[in-house]
Amino acid sequence: MLAPNPGIMTLDGTNTWILREPGAARSVVVDPGPAVVGHLDAVAEAAGDVAVVLLTHHHADHSEAAREFAERVGAGVRALDPAYRLGSEGLADGDVVEVDGLEVRVVGTPGHSGDSLSFWVPADGAVLTGDTVLGRGTTVVAHPDGTLGAYLDSLDRLHALASAHEVSSIWPGHGPVIGDALPVLDHYIAHRRDRLEQVRAALDVLDVPAASADPRAVVEVVYADVDPVLWGAAELSVRAQLAFLSAH
Repeated sequence: MLAPNPGIMTLDGTNTWILREPGAARSVVVDPGPAVVGHLDAVAEAAGDVAVVLLTHHHADHSEAAREFAERVGAGVRALDPAYRLGSEGLADGDVVEVDGLEVRVVGTPGHSGDSLSFWVPADGAVLTGDTVLGRGTTVVAHPDGTLGAYLDSLDRLHALASAHEVSSIWPGHGPVIGDALPVLDHYIAHRRDRLEQVRAALDVLDVPAASADPRAVVEVVYADVDPVLWGAAELSVRAQLAFLSAH
């Protein structure tokens, strides 16, 4: 269900996912989203009896309403970050959440944020990626919480699932469903590698090492053909790229 919070970073809004095994009484709600009463009313009506709320990561457009919604429906909130949990159960890579025949496998995919998780639903050949992979465009590595090295590893991990035919579709945190996961993951990986080379080239032009470069100056070189309204978001990724290059 689409939350009414469109924007530069959220695209059309946040996708709140309701998962339920056919014929089952209880559901799983992923990323209740912002605290908008009309949205939460609609999610509660569609979800029915909610067994648990899961969070892909802590950013407010996904997590703001989690506690409020969970208390309303009498469920717990499971997340990697303990600060966002309601109840004693967390989430970690390798966990399996089972509700009335529904199986959701947790895949650690840090990078966009330090606590980013993806949720693999084997029965549907689908993975819920939060902000790790979007339905349109590419995502931001939100430095300093997000790191490029971890993000590249996470893309490789999702690519391996798709290459093994375990995952065919992506259900993202923003934007439309991706029906063919593998070429999109190929594009994401190539895009990140290309951007890294562009940052290296910009450092040569600016004649500065990565460790002492001004991120905004790099943005102005690398993203010269991009609307400046997006430069703030681009700067987060450039900071992550400079940190990566400094360490490598």
